[in-house]
Amino acid sequence: MRKLSPETIAVRTGIDTDTQYGAVVPPIYLSSNYTFKGFNQPREYDYARRGNPNRSQLAQTLAELEGGTYGVMTSTGLAAITTVIQLLSPQDTLVIPHDCYGGSYRMFDHLARRGLFKLVVVDQNDQGALNKAIALKPKMVWLETPSNPLLRLVDIESISVLAKSVNALVVVDNTFLSPILQQPISLGADIVIHSCTKYINGHSDVVAGAIITKDQQLGIDLDWWANCLGLTGGAFDSYLTMRGLRTLSVRMKQHQESAAKIAEFLNQHPAIAHVYYPGLESHPQYQLAKKQQLGSGAMLSFELAGTVEQVEILLDEIALFCLAESLGGVESLIAHPATMTHAGMEESARKEAGIGDNLIRLSVGLESVDDLIADLSDSLDSVLASI
Repeated sequence: MRKLSPETIAVRTGIDTDTQYGAVVPPIYLSSNYTFKGFNQPREYDYARRGNPNRSQLAQTLAELEGGTYGVMTSTGLAAITTVIQLLSPQDTLVIPHDCYGGSYRMFDHLARRGLFKLVVVDQNDQGALNKAIALKPKMVWLETPSNPLLRLVDIESISVLAKSVNALVVVDNTFLSPILQQPISLGADIVIHSCTKYINGHSDVVAGAIITKDQQLGIDLDWWANCLGLTGGAFDSYLTMRGLRTLSVRMKQHQESAAKIAEFLNQHPAIAHVYYPGLESHPQYQLAKKQQLGSGAMLSFELAGTVEQVEILLDEIALFCLAESLGGVESLIAHPATMTHAGMEESARKEAGIGDNLIRLSVGLESVDDLIADLSDSLDSVLASI
């Protein structure tokens, strides 16, 4: 059979594989343990923390979508990060972006302070600073592209080449785009991680994470660590995430179509000081987005004219965007990074990353884009009247 498209892989994996009853959709295996065939004869699965059919199926599907060889499912996105950094020792150096997700930054910062590894925080678009970081011969280089919440991009391919010159592992957080819109392994990455809580599940009812590796043995090693630390995901969460994954492609098409229209609207509104969205030609890395991404995604952020007072007015007035953390669900969300997703960063670190008090982040859902724009328009008009 010829190579299947991502849409087909996501929909068809596991379908019509039940040999006992012929169920079209594979059943949920909620058992915490599995019998041995006999003395010293374990089956494929023996204990659910170590392995589960639903989890294996989801991991296999994500590995195939990302162009990797091995997938590991974890209980959360941060559990995926925790698993990956087990590859580091106290003498190893980890290079991270200065504007990464606040939860990731908090973990890296505090673990480095405890001496688990050495940490270098750098603007990865500053070639001179990046070269200095690579000259330290790090064990691992961590990329997040597009970044959260400023939608900055880094060139995965060029950084991977630079990292390989010192034998560093390249890890890419691909949560914002999903494997439908970006495949970092094809650009040189060794490991891809996801918070499956976001687009992969897509319905805001599961917390889960994933690790996909280019090298099979590396994946096996990380699988061992996930089991060892008790970070693996459960059967029901895997089942729900697989259900969400089957519609990922069609959801992403609508998500980003609406996001592009909203970005254009915001870019023209006088209450907006600046819009961050890779699909806008004004984005400084618009050409890079076209080079390494298959779309611009559905996350965007903007700086509001005025002060925190105007932020509060906007958040009080808006109706169709839930004030909540997370992203990637069918419902639209609005967040204030400085007090929500990135509150775990020190104020100086937020300022260094460019996350100001007037920054707003949107996760564009699947509602009517006309309704969403009308809601934003009414709310921003109230903001404008207050300035």
